[in-house]
Amino acid sequence: MGEIEGTYRVLQTPGTRLGSPTPAGVSTLEPGQTLSVTAARASARMQEKHLHIRVKLLDNTVEIFDIEPKRDGQMLLTQVWRRLNLTECDYFGLEFQHPRSYWIWLEPMKPIIRQVRRPKNALLRLAVKFFPPDPGQLQEEYTRYLFALQLKRDLLEERLPCTDTTAALLASHLLQAEIGDYDETLDREHLKANEYLPSQEHSLEKILEFHRKHMGQTPAESDFQVLEIARKLEMYGIRFHTASDREGARINLAVSHMGVLVFQGTTKINTFNWSRVRKLSFKRKRFLIKLHPEVRGPYQDTLEFLLGSRDECKNFWKICVEYHTFFRLLDQPKAKAKAVFFSRGSSFRYSGRTQKQLVDYVRDSGVKRVPYERRHSKTRMSIRALTADLPRQSISFTEGMRTTASPSSTNASFYSVPTSPLAPRGPPDFKDSSSSLTEPQAPDAKRPAAERSSGAAADGDTRWAQSPGPPALQPCQGVGL
Repeated sequence: MGEIEGTYRVLQTPGTRLGSPTPAGVSTLEPGQTLSVTAARASARMQEKHLHIRVKLLDNTVEIFDIEPKRDGQMLLTQVWRRLNLTECDYFGLEFQHPRSYWIWLEPMKPIIRQVRRPKNALLRLAVKFFPPDPGQLQEEYTRYLFALQLKRDLLEERLPCTDTTAALLASHLLQAEIGDYDETLDREHLKANEYLPSQEHSLEKILEFHRKHMGQTPAESDFQVLEIARKLEMYGIRFHTASDREGARINLAVSHMGVLVFQGTTKINTFNWSRVRKLSFKRKRFLIKLHPEVRGPYQDTLEFLLGSRDECKNFWKICVEYHTFFRLLDQPKAKAKAVFFSRGSSFRYSGRTQKQLVDYVRDSGVKRVPYERRHSKTRMSIRALTADLPRQSISFTEGMRTTASPSSTNASFYSVPTSPLAPRGPPDFKDSSSSLTEPQAPDAKRPAAERSSGAAADGDTRWAQSPGPPALQPCQGVGL
């Protein structure tokens, strides 16, 4: 006889067999104990099994969420989005710190206890995960407010390097959004109690000088100004991952909507646009970029970078997969069936909506905009209609989404990327100097009604260009692009 290939255990179902005697029954309650007391104790034991997870929001408040231990990360994410009443939630994520001090995004499809060590003691934080190239792609005022808070955090944590003048200008707009018009006494008191920049005392007078010029500017307009200034900085939305090249030279890797970026210190030395990349993979500590043969130019067919550990390498690879899917694909890729016995490579895939799906959802669903509260001003801000709040702007990606240009009152220029894979080109470098600090004009609420209506009509006629999806995973834990 062959080996047993399966076992089926028949479980008895509740009830009594026909004709069997009825048992008298034995009580398991202790003397003086009632069923209500027993039920209360059972409920308390179940409550103890729940995880009380702390999440630090972008305004630095901490919220506690009750989650069952075996639940996937999506359950926690859903609770956070509901509590914040956040519509454009796919731009955001929850991150936690690895013991080696780098940050990891919480995976929606994986149990929390398999990702976070000691989740009862952990502090997760809400953060922007995907940075679009221009703020016009953010359709909700509340979303732009959260993005402004993220940039405030980046300034304070020195993750957004810029000149002292630019830093002071950003801080002045944040100050206007939080406390309103300039008042020297109140400004100095607020800046003494709240920190916006690492060495704030050296830029104090410059912040006050800029703030004096923002009289009458609403919080929503201030948020827009912050995003407009920050997006022109080379380090906007960049998160470094320390690595080394084949020669052992220390470099920093990063990923953006354009592709994979290589930095030496804080200077960008190379950009591998998505149109040039054929496959991204990792093997132990090695991160591999395979280029298309016709566009590799002076580079080898496969570029190799060495990260600090396998976990760091896989973490960066996952971020690259998510960025490519979010910005380049029109629809969320379908999940592949898991292999029953043998599988080679990581099965990780981005599980959220793509940016195209998110934009379509917000535009077509007619989601009711609700008030929200700003932490410092404690003023209820009613979200205005998009046509009265932001200029219509074009959306440009590397061979990705295309939107017909529409009138805009801003003087901001939006770069276009050539579609030919033989001549890839990223956006122009925005130099960080005081000469580039010409502020964009206020949102188009001040534009004539006819011009605003024409902008709205142009926005409704949207065209999307299909970009190729990734092929199957390769044996060395990679994903094709």
